[in-house]
Amino acid sequence: MSQPAVPHTTDDADTDAQADARSQTDARPQAEARPADARQSETRQAETRTAAPQPSVGSIAAHRPHAGVTGRGRGNGHGGDGPALEPDLDSDPDTYEEGQGPDAEAGDLPAGRFLDRERSWLAFNERVLELAEDPETPLLERANFLAIFASNLDEFFMVRVAGLKRRIATGVATRSASGLQPREVLELIWNRSRELMARHAACFQQDIAPALADEGLHLIRWPELTEKEQARLFTLFRQQIYPVLTPLAVDPAHPFPYISGLSLNLAVVVRNPVSGHTHFARVKVPPLLSRFLEASPQRYVPLEDVIAAHLEELFPGMEVLGHHMFRVTRNEDLEVEEDDTENLLQALEKELMRRRFGPPVRLEVEESIDPYVLDLLVRELKVGDAEVYPLPGPLDLTGLSGIASAMERPDLKYRKFIAGTHRDLAEVESASAPDIFAALRERDVLLHHPYDSFSTSVQAFLEQAAADPDVLAIKQTLYRTSGDSPIVDALIDAAESGKQVLVLVELKARFDEQANIKWARKLEESGCHVVYGLVGLKTHCKLSLVVRQEGDTLRRYAHVGTGNYHPKTARLYEDLGLLTADQQVGADLSDLFNRLSGYSRRATYRRLLVAPRSLRDGLVTRIQREAAHHREGRPAYVRIKVNSMVDEAVIDALYRAAQEGVPVDIWVRGICALRPGVPGLSENIRVRSILGRFLEHSRIFAFGNGGEPEVWFGSADMMHRNLDRRMEALVRVSDPGHRASLNGLLETGTSDSTASWHLGPDGDWTRVAHDAEGRPLRNIQEMLIDARRRRRAPAT
Repeated sequence: MSQPAVPHTTDDADTDAQADARSQTDARPQAEARPADARQSETRQAETRTAAPQPSVGSIAAHRPHAGVTGRGRGNGHGGDGPALEPDLDSDPDTYEEGQGPDAEAGDLPAGRFLDRERSWLAFNERVLELAEDPETPLLERANFLAIFASNLDEFFMVRVAGLKRRIATGVATRSASGLQPREVLELIWNRSRELMARHAACFQQDIAPALADEGLHLIRWPELTEKEQARLFTLFRQQIYPVLTPLAVDPAHPFPYISGLSLNLAVVVRNPVSGHTHFARVKVPPLLSRFLEASPQRYVPLEDVIAAHLEELFPGMEVLGHHMFRVTRNEDLEVEEDDTENLLQALEKELMRRRFGPPVRLEVEESIDPYVLDLLVRELKVGDAEVYPLPGPLDLTGLSGIASAMERPDLKYRKFIAGTHRDLAEVESASAPDIFAALRERDVLLHHPYDSFSTSVQAFLEQAAADPDVLAIKQTLYRTSGDSPIVDALIDAAESGKQVLVLVELKARFDEQANIKWARKLEESGCHVVYGLVGLKTHCKLSLVVRQEGDTLRRYAHVGTGNYHPKTARLYEDLGLLTADQQVGADLSDLFNRLSGYSRRATYRRLLVAPRSLRDGLVTRIQREAAHHREGRPAYVRIKVNSMVDEAVIDALYRAAQEGVPVDIWVRGICALRPGVPGLSENIRVRSILGRFLEHSRIFAFGNGGEPEVWFGSADMMHRNLDRRMEALVRVSDPGHRASLNGLLETGTSDSTASWHLGPDGDWTRVAHDAEGRPLRNIQEMLIDARRRRRAPAT
C-alpha cells in the first residue's frame, strides 16, 4: 500500500530528441483534446476575469505545444529503496476492460450483478485514506498513509484514467460489465476522486499537521519561519537549490514549456519595469531534492516555498507579481507491439523515451491560483475543466513518506518487528547458516512473509545454491526486484562459477521497466541466459528451480511464491512461499521453464495450475465441484484471498455455487466486482478487506472438497490480465498441516471477530473495527506478529 518509493521524474529541459518526440502528434480526435463543454466553460471564465496583472497573451498563443503526443508514462522506481508507497503495487491496471466477460443478460444470472471496477478501486483507496483519518493509527503511520493515498491516485490517473480516455477518444470503448457507459465511468471517476482528494487535503490540514505540531514536529509554510530560519534557508537556496533551477520564460522566442508528469511547478507572473509588459514563466521544483527541508530541528518547510521566496534571484531586474503551484498527471502507460518486434529490449527502451510525452489527464493547482493563470494553464495543457483539481497547498503529499521514515519517533510508529528465521530452517544449537537443502529433504517449508524472514529463507536458498559446487543449474523468474538485489548477485555468482543459469526477466513490469532492462543487461554480461518470456504474455509467476547433483541422481529443489523476489518489499508485503524438494513440483517447474524459454506447448501439470491455459478453468471446475459436494451433503466451502476479484467467469461460478448453498468467503485487498449479500444470488457470499501496516499480497484458494480440503496458492489475481494475458502459477499444497494452517488464516481473516471492511451489495464498504460493546476487534497482522514473537521468546 498500493506496496514503494516516491516516483522519480526526469528532467524536462528541452532537447532535440524531446522536440522530435513532441512533434509526433497523438491520433486522438481534437475534440477529445479540448471537449466542447470545456471550451465553452473556458470562454465563460475568460469573460469574468479580474483586472489583475496578466501575462502577455499574444506571445503565448503563437507558441503552443502540439495537441497530444505519443508515448506513455515514466519509470518511478517502484523497485527502489524507499518505503512501499503504493499498496497496489503489483496490481498494475491493464487496459480498460469492457465486455470481455459473459453477457450480462446471459444464463440464469441477473444483469447488473457486477460492481464497477473503477468505483471499486476508488473505494480501495478510500480505505487507505480511512487509515490516515483513524486516530488509533500511530501518527507518523497516518502521515505515511496520506502519502500512500496520493501515490496510489497518481498511478490510477496515469494508467486507468488515461487508458479510458484514450479508448473513448478512439471510439473503441464500450459499455463495461457493470452496465455503465465509458463516459459515465469517467464522470464517476472525476466526481469521486474530487471528493476523496478534498478529504485527503483536509485530513492533512486539519488533523495530521496539527497533531504532528502537538508532538513537536512542525510542517509549516515560509511565513511561519523565524528570521533565523529564513536566513539559513536562503544560504541553502544559494548553495544547493539555485544552481539546479531553470526558469523558462514564455514569449515569441520561448514556447510554452513541456511540463513533465508529476513534477511540481511554479507558474510565475513577472513584469518588465521598463516596458511595463507582463509575462509568464515556469519554474520546475527539482525532483531529486528533498521534498521538505529542515529549517531547524523538527521544523520542515516545503521545497517550493523556499524557491518561491527567492524568485527575485531567478528574475533579476523584473518585478515578481505572483506565483502559483501546479502539478500535471500524464498518460504514462506503456505500449509495445510485441508481435511486430524482433528485439523486445530495444523496442521497450525506445518506448520508455517516448513515454514521457503522454497527454495530460489531471491538473492539480493550489486553490488560491489566479483565475487568469489557471485559464492559461488549462488552455496550454489542453485539459478539460473536469480534470482541474483546486486544492489547498502544499500539493503532492507523497513526500510525507520521507518525513515519516526519517523521524526517530518509535512512539509515533508501529512497534518495531524484525522477522525471524522459519522454525523448520533454524539451527537450534548452531550459529551457522542452516543447510536449506538438507531441511527440504526432510519436509516442505511453508513460508509466510514478512513474519518469516525472506533473507534467511528464499534469499538464503538461492545464495546457497549459487555457492554449492554440487548445484548444476538455477532457473529463476524476476518480475520486480530491488536496485541492489542480493538475488541478482547470487545469480551472477552462480553463472560466473560455471553453473547453468536461466533468468526470465519480465521487462514490462509496469513502472519497473527501466530497472529491469538494467538488470537484464547485467545478468547477460555475467553469462546468465536471459529471456523475456512469451510474446503477448507478461510473466508474473514467482518461481525458482535448483538442480543439484546428489550421488548418482539429480534432485530438484523449488520455490513457488506469491510475491516478487524483492528483499526490501518482503519486509512490507504479506506473501506466501513454498520451499520443496517434491519431485512433482520439480518436474512441473522444469516443464514450465521449458515453456517459458523454448517452444513447449504443455498445458497440464501435476501440482500446478498455470495461466493462461488451465488456471481459470481449474478454479471454476473446483468451485462447481463444491456445489456438487453440497448437494450430496458433503462438506463444501470456497475461501479465496486475492488482491482483486474482477473476472466475470470466476464471479459467476461463485454466484452459482452460493445459490446452491455453498458458503463463500472472499478476502480481497483492492478491487471487487462481485456483489455479496444479494437475495437469491449471493446471500451466502461474504467479502472482507484488510489493510494495515503490511500490504496483504498473497493469493490463496481453498475448497472443502467433500471433507478432503484442497488448498492452492500462487501469483494470480482474479482479473482478465492475470488469467488471459499473463503466465501465472498456483501450486497445490500437499502437506495436511500446511493446508490446515492456510485454512485457519482464511477463517481468521474473514471472521466477524477480526477487524476488517465489509462489502455491501451496493458496492459500499463499511469499516468494522469494534464490537457491539465498543471493544477493538482483533488485528490479524498484530496477531501474527505476536505469534512469531512468542515462538522466538526464550523459555522461562
